[in-house]
Amino acid sequence: MIEVHHGREKRPLLVNSDLIETVDATPDTVVTLTTGKKLIVIETPAEIVALVVEFRRRLQSGPRVVERD
Repeated sequence: MIEVHHGREKRPLLVNSDLIETVDATPDTVVTLTTGKKLIVIETPAEIVALVVEFRRRLQSGPRVVERD
């Protein structure tokens, strides 16, 4: 999941990145989900792409192991 910020309220919103169908700048950024729901967020389309790429990169690297003394 990625964290974006909802429209004017700027409240944090977690979005399942697998459900993102399109991201449009109209001039507000509108994220359309596969469910048909539309979200207006403050992040730019480029920022959303970067968030998704980073999220998927973390998934591919596997779990981090923390060693304890």
